[in-house]
Amino acid sequence: MIDLRPLKSKLGNKPVAVVGLGKSGLYTYEACTAAGIGTVLWDDNPAAVAEAKQKGAVTEDLTRADFTRFSLLCLAPGIPLTHPQPHATVLRARAAGCDIVCDIELFHRAYPKMKTIGITGTNGKSTTTALVGYILKVAGVEAAVGGNIGEASLSLPQLSGQATYVFELSSYQLDLCPTYAPDIAVLINLSPDHLDRHGGMDGYIAAKERIFRGPGVAIIGIDDAWAQGVYERLKKSGQRKIIPVSCLNTLEQGICVTEDGVLRHDGREIADLKPCRSLQGQHNWQNAAMAYAACLSNGVAAAHIIEGLKSFPGLAHRQNIVAVHNGVAYINDSKATNDQAAAMALRTYSPIYWIAGGKAKDGGYSDCEKYARHIRHAFLIGDAQEKMAAWAAAQKIPFTLSGTLDKALSQAHDMAQREKLKNAVVLLSPACASFDQFKNFEQRGDVFAALVRKIAP
Repeated sequence: MIDLRPLKSKLGNKPVAVVGLGKSGLYTYEACTAAGIGTVLWDDNPAAVAEAKQKGAVTEDLTRADFTRFSLLCLAPGIPLTHPQPHATVLRARAAGCDIVCDIELFHRAYPKMKTIGITGTNGKSTTTALVGYILKVAGVEAAVGGNIGEASLSLPQLSGQATYVFELSSYQLDLCPTYAPDIAVLINLSPDHLDRHGGMDGYIAAKERIFRGPGVAIIGIDDAWAQGVYERLKKSGQRKIIPVSCLNTLEQGICVTEDGVLRHDGREIADLKPCRSLQGQHNWQNAAMAYAACLSNGVAAAHIIEGLKSFPGLAHRQNIVAVHNGVAYINDSKATNDQAAAMALRTYSPIYWIAGGKAKDGGYSDCEKYARHIRHAFLIGDAQEKMAAWAAAQKIPFTLSGTLDKALSQAHDMAQREKLKNAVVLLSPACASFDQFKNFEQRGDVFAALVRKIAP
């Protein structure tokens, strides 16, 4: 856990108000308590408040509190700061002139000189963050990885002053960092997302662009118009060293990946990414290029970076290769809970024995349609299987109504091993939520992986 004692004297002996008692909120409470910093906790969910009380926390309905009593408000990123309308505690904190922050801002205020790499973007954040952390550790750099990727920043181990912390940063978290910006800041890409929470695309872009405040290194993907706009604005400001990254265009200055997967830096060929089994497809080549730029900027030798790219095992539940049996790869992409995410996997592999279905989401499967030719056979499960069957029939995709994940995997395994097609994969990429048969996508992916290890050791 992060030692927040350096923060205590900066708070003027006033307690911290903590609103939102998920993982980050509870670790904030524990880290503050261990450092002797007082806290008062609140959540709109009574069960979360009751659980905090059982842990010995002081709780109070902060929607009615006088915030002049508090040093700051530490708000969970999932709670509205501005749109659709500010949470009641936000309004009270603003009226009292109280800073509104998240746990990453607390980390920064305790250790303002600690080296950090921050990674944001609409897609690819988690893979790139995990990849950067993995490469640093392969290269012998003392490092820890957290933030939006799942490990709350204050739950991370307390490392030495020579270490590097790698944070995945959501737009919500960046809105709650009034002074923090990473030394090495990465923007992978931009596309419309969370617009209801930011009042539209301009607000969403502005939140992401906060990552580049102050001096340091800026690594920016320039393959979409929105991120290209950020790049042009940052160039004019001159406040950071800028490294552009592209997977669509050849760059003589900057980092790019050619259409056949060759990583290039300032016109020089660095590595062929095709042999990197866990980084297949153009979207993963973009992640690899971003990670290369970030690690190189952190002082890691190119040879160590290439070694890490080749040996990276992949992120759990995101195109993670569980096993390869008789030439067939078994891939866990359980985190692909919608059409767009599943389409990324369908684009990457062929032929595919596709396990899909679960609890259907709105919007259909139009992105997946683009890669229907890659699907050898679909094995459909869960509440959505009938809906997906009608879609598959319209696309002339052969399918089986499997019903459950274990049956679908058994059927896909038997067909893949019998047909022995070159480059074949058995792919769990559901394009649906998990809540009909599983607690969450993680449990679904864990079950898939356990079943694979039994039938394809």
